[in-house]
Amino acid sequence: MNEKTWWIIVGGVRRLGLALAQSLSENHKLVLTSSQALGGDEAISKLSIYTNVIRLCWDANDPQLLSKMMTDLEALRGDGIYLSGAIIVAGTFPSTPLGSWDVNALQQIWQINLTFPFLAAQSLAPHLTDGSCIQFILDTCVHRPWLNRLPYSSAKSGLTSLVYGLAQSLAPNIRVVGHAIGAILPDENSDVDFLQNQTLLKRLGCPEDLSRAINYAASSPYLTGEILTLDGGRRWI
Repeated sequence: MNEKTWWIIVGGVRRLGLALAQSLSENHKLVLTSSQALGGDEAISKLSIYTNVIRLCWDANDPQLLSKMMTDLEALRGDGIYLSGAIIVAGTFPSTPLGSWDVNALQQIWQINLTFPFLAAQSLAPHLTDGSCIQFILDTCVHRPWLNRLPYSSAKSGLTSLVYGLAQSLAPNIRVVGHAIGAILPDENSDVDFLQNQTLLKRLGCPEDLSRAINYAASSPYLTGEILTLDGGRRWI
């Protein structure tokens, strides 16, 4: 049986990030980051049934974030932990229709959805083993922006440029892939019937759909600089 490798999931302790961690933990040892200090979260504790889990606190609004990231990653390497995969999930999904924008709101949206992933990727790249893949969780809005969420949509579109640019900058040792996802784990106030009807497949996605795509990208050594779309055909409706 192959030894489990270490992967890091940035934003891996809430909702979609945690669901991915639960799915991927059977085959990987995991480092999970959160924006808040981490306690004895029951859902995360259950992951220890399958694998070792290390938890880090990376807050997008921390003025010392960059040095915190580098210190934590150096400490992992000092403990003999070598990362062979990275998934950057972190983000928010605020409704911000035209007319509601102000400087502070835009800075906050872009800080979490754009600046933070940029800094995470920059910090992680030197600490990944050769052949690793950095994977960004994007949104189907990169194909067709959400009109009530244009600041969020622009941030995700900015990350597509990061995927393309990093793929060139980090080649040939590190690969970079993005996933433009549709509705997966919508919040409890969502109109599920409407979301399903906005896809060709007439169903919502699930974390297992995304984890299959992530495993495909990780195990495809000739794949880099691509955005894989996983939205059930949402962009064609």
